[in-house]
Amino acid sequence: MSLIEQATKRLEELRRAGIHIPGEGETAPAPVVGSATSVLAPAPHADAPVAPKASFRKPVDPSQPSRTSQVRELDLARLETNGFLVPSVVRSGLASEFRLIKRPLLKQAREKAEGKRNNVIMVTSAMDGEGKSYCAINLAMSIAMEVDSSVLLMDADVVRPAVHAQLGLEPSRGLLDLLRDPTLQLADVMQKTNVPKLTLLPAGTADAKSTELLASSAMEDLLDELATRYSDRIVVMDAPPLLLTTESRVLASRVGQIVMVVEASQTSQAAVAEAFAAVEQCSHVSAILNKCAGSFGAGAYGYYGY
Repeated sequence: MSLIEQATKRLEELRRAGIHIPGEGETAPAPVVGSATSVLAPAPHADAPVAPKASFRKPVDPSQPSRTSQVRELDLARLETNGFLVPSVVRSGLASEFRLIKRPLLKQAREKAEGKRNNVIMVTSAMDGEGKSYCAINLAMSIAMEVDSSVLLMDADVVRPAVHAQLGLEPSRGLLDLLRDPTLQLADVMQKTNVPKLTLLPAGTADAKSTELLASSAMEDLLDELATRYSDRIVVMDAPPLLLTTESRVLASRVGQIVMVVEASQTSQAAVAEAFAAVEQCSHVSAILNKCAGSFGAGAYGYYGY
C-alpha cells in the first residue's frame, strides 16, 4: 500500500471515529481539552525536559548585539575622606570592624538551602537617619575585598534613594525601571565600578506604585536571577526604614538575611522592638549598633547576631 493510500485510510478511520478533519480551505477548530482531538497530540516522554518557569522579562533576541553593563568611576579618595571604607586601606579600624560584621553574614550566605536566598542580605533600620545606607555601602566594599566573593549593591530604598548620592554618582535608571519594563535587561541598568567585584544597581525612576512593584512576580524573578546566576555573588540591599514605609516589609519576606542598623543612644527601645517584630519571619536577623562609643572608639560599630 502506497503512502497516499495509507494516509487516505487513516483519515477515513478518524472520520468514522467522529473526529472532524478539515478539508481544503477550512480552518481547523481550536482543540478543546479532553476532546477526541487530544489523541492526536503525542504523549510526553518520561525523560522529556520540563518547561522552564515563565519569566516576566522579554527573552533576549540572539540576533541583537549583546548588552554591556555601564561602568561608573568611583572617586575613592573622596569616599575615604568622607569616612567610607575603600579597598586600598585594609588595616584601618573601619576595615577591621566590617571584617567582624561580614564574617557571619558570609558564612550564612554560603550555606545553600532549598528556597532560601541566603546570599541576599537586606540592610535596614527602624527609623530614618540611623546610618543604614552608610553601613550597606561599607559592607559591600568589605565583601568586594573577599577573594571568593563578588557583590552587587542594590539601592532598594526606592522612596529616598541615597546610595548613589553618597557614592558621588548621578541617579539613573535602575530597579524600578527594570520591574516596570519587561524589555529591559539587567545589563541595561547594572553598573560596574572601578572597584573590582563591586557592581551597583540604582533605585531607578520613582513610582507611586513602588510597593506593588516590589511585591510583584517581576521582583521575585529578579531576586531569583540575582541570587542564582553567579555562585560567588552576594547581594547587599539598602532597604527603606521599617517603621516609616511599607516597601521594606515587602522586601523582608523575600531575602535570606536581614541586618538591622540601630543608632546608639537615639533609637528608642520600643522602636527597635517593633522593627524586629516586623521581620520575625526571617530566620537570620542581625544588628549593627551604629555610632556607639565602645571598644572600637567613638563612631564605631557593635555587631550582634540573632
